[in-house]
This record gives sequence, C-alpha cells and structure tokens, in this order.
Amino acid sequence: MGSVIDIILQAGRAAVELSLFVLLPVMIVMLAVMRLLEAYGVLDWLVQRLSPLLRPFGLPGLGVFAALQINLVSFAAPVATLSLMEQRGASARHLAATLAMVMAMAQANAAFPLAARGLQLGPTLLGSLLGGLLAAAITYHGFARHLSLDAPAAAQTPPPHGEADSAKGVLNVINRAGAEAFKIALGALPMLVLSLVAVTALTRLGAVETLTRLIGPGLSALGIPPVLILPSLTKYLAGGNAMFGVMDALRGQGVVSAGLLNASAGWLIHPLDLPGLAVLLSAGKRVATVWRPAVLGALVGIAARTVWHVWLMA
Repeated sequence: MGSVIDIILQAGRAAVELSLFVLLPVMIVMLAVMRLLEAYGVLDWLVQRLSPLLRPFGLPGLGVFAALQINLVSFAAPVATLSLMEQRGASARHLAATLAMVMAMAQANAAFPLAARGLQLGPTLLGSLLGGLLAAAITYHGFARHLSLDAPAAAQTPPPHGEADSAKGVLNVINRAGAEAFKIALGALPMLVLSLVAVTALTRLGAVETLTRLIGPGLSALGIPPVLILPSLTKYLAGGNAMFGVMDALRGQGVVSAGLLNASAGWLIHPLDLPGLAVLLSAGKRVATVWRPAVLGALVGIAARTVWHVWLMA
C-alpha cells in the first residue's frame, strides 16, 4: 500500500509542477498577448487577410497563431488560440481541423532542446508544417465532415473586446487573461495526474523491460531499433517533456545516434499523448467535443511526418 501511495504522490508532484510551473506561466503570457492583440483589433485584421489562404485546409485565420505557438513556444501555447476560437464562435468543424493540425505538429518544448542533441530543426519544422496542414485538411474534408459549419447560437456575435486604450484598460485585459490561464491549468490537472500515475506504475513494475524483451526481436526484424520502446512509451503516457528527458539520457549514453533521433522525430515529437490531450482539450467544452475526428486526422499527419523523417535519414 505504501508503494502505491508513493507512486501517486510522485506522479501528483510531477503533474502539479507541469501544470503550475510549465503550463500556467506559458498560458498567462500567451493569453495576455492574444487578448491584447484582440483588444487592439490586430486579430480581426489578420483573420480577415489570412482566412482566404487557409480556407482550403479548413483552417480559420487564427490557425496561423496556433501553428506558430506549437512550433515556436510549447505544446501548451495553442490552448490560448483554441480557447479564443471557441469564444469567438468558430464552428465545430473548424475547431476540429485546428486541433488536428496542432496535435500533428512538432512541439517546440521537445524539438528545440533536442536540437542540442543532434535534431535537425530545418527538416523537422518543414515536416511539421506539411504534416499539420495535411492533418487539418483531411480532418476538415474527411473525418469531421459531419460536424456543423455554423457558429453556436450563443456565439453568433464575437464577445466584446477588452478595452486597452489606457494603462488601466491594459491591466484589466492582462488580469482577465491571467484568470483564464489559471482556470485552464487547473482543468488539466486530473488527466495529467492519471497519466503520470500510469507511466510511473508501469516503470516501477518492470513493464517496460518486459515489453522490450517480448517485442524487441519482432521490432528488430522490421528494422525498428528496440531502444525506441522506452522513449515511445514515455512519450505517449507521460508527454513530450518526459520523452525529452529519456531521449537526452539515451543520447548522452551513446545508445541513440543522431541519425536515429532524426529518423524517429516524426513519431516522437508532437503533442498527441495523454498529457498533451489533457492540456489541449482543457481549452473549452466545444474543443473537447471534437477530439475524435481531430485525433484521427492528427494520426494521418503524424504518419506522414514519420515517413518524411525516415525518408530523409534513409
């Protein structure tokens, strides 16, 4: 019983650290920036000009912000854009396409640190863009075609912008963004705790070593190095930050080469994992309802990115 409590406490501390010391600061800054841009009318200006370019992929103009945030900030940053899209009345179909794009793209909090370990950033970011656009398009025109293109009745008119014409107005906008960020960070905690409990328990019970012994020979026969089992399990159960820690250690030990790191980048560097889903779906109730078609579209984009990276390293 004591070991079970120890696992829960360890996972709980890690989840609180991720939520309050990683997610919350990023969300406060990104939401404050987004809200100030909205208050000054910059978002409306950009949306009007970018929407025609993104329409074939099923993305609204704000989709550009989501793509830049996932590629250049962190896996949590697009939550600000998804939350704003929901509040401004984006249709369920557009939300699904944007969520699929985000989940298929390379997350900056893993890609940039791994660049110091030999990851080629140029091909990674290019593959990320192509995979994200493919995921959005196939979700919008395929997996989410049954979803409505109409804005919800309660959101036919965008919510009023916060006034930022004075110092007090700017402070009010920032305070409102901070309150939204805190709500999002707390909403992500339950799923984060459960996913981290699962990966901690599996590691303590020796499940990773057992799985490596069982499927390692089969993977080797397919040309897939068994050494990728541990970072893959860690990534999909505990998230990109945990995967980076494992991959960094493996690179330091010389177990994983730079070539293998780059070949596996499409498979490992994206936010489609349990913690990533918990964080992204916390953007809003309507965002959470479109997760199924978004995940299917994201899997197509991730598969394309995986083929891209393997082909580059062949």
